[in-house]
Amino acid sequence: MESTRERILDEALIMFAENGYRGANLRDLAARLSLSKSALYKHYDSKEAIWHAVLDKMEAHYARNFGSVDNLPPTPDSCEELVQLSLRMIHFTVSDPHIILTRRLIITEQFHDERVCRMATKYFLEGTAGIYEKVFAGMMAKGLLKPADPAMLAFSFTAPVSSLIHLCAREPERQAEALARAEAFVRYFVSIHAA
Repeated sequence: MESTRERILDEALIMFAENGYRGANLRDLAARLSLSKSALYKHYDSKEAIWHAVLDKMEAHYARNFGSVDNLPPTPDSCEELVQLSLRMIHFTVSDPHIILTRRLIITEQFHDERVCRMATKYFLEGTAGIYEKVFAGMMAKGLLKPADPAMLAFSFTAPVSSLIHLCAREPERQAEALARAEAFVRYFVSIHAA
């Protein structure tokens, strides 16, 4: 059973994604959870504490389920495994309800909060490119990809995919189209760079 602290964070994520940090208030959060404001304060002493707990939870969720430079997926043993790994990562990013809300929160709050700005850079550019840099280097070492600068290869791979993921966020009705384009791109990219 979900703890009260977890329920608070899950509902706070929804509120922050809908209203931003400044537009969310603890009275509304408590009402949504059928708690008194004082009961809310038994678990978190401030709105800022809830905010940081939400961000911590989402960073841990993303690292656990998507990966990170410190939590790399296994290096694929074939180019088709690379395609499947990439498609799983893309589908997770556009389908996981917590990540959808987190992406919305990051997009709006990156201009107001330094930590969220760093998260935007990490998740929308450098973190994902860092994962792929290591994956591509491992695949080059196995002779599966043509020799190249793995950092530049990762950047050229992740930027278009990230753009398509943002399209899903902006226009959810175009998700099927964006996912089809992402798969076509991944397959095209692999066909060019396969050894």
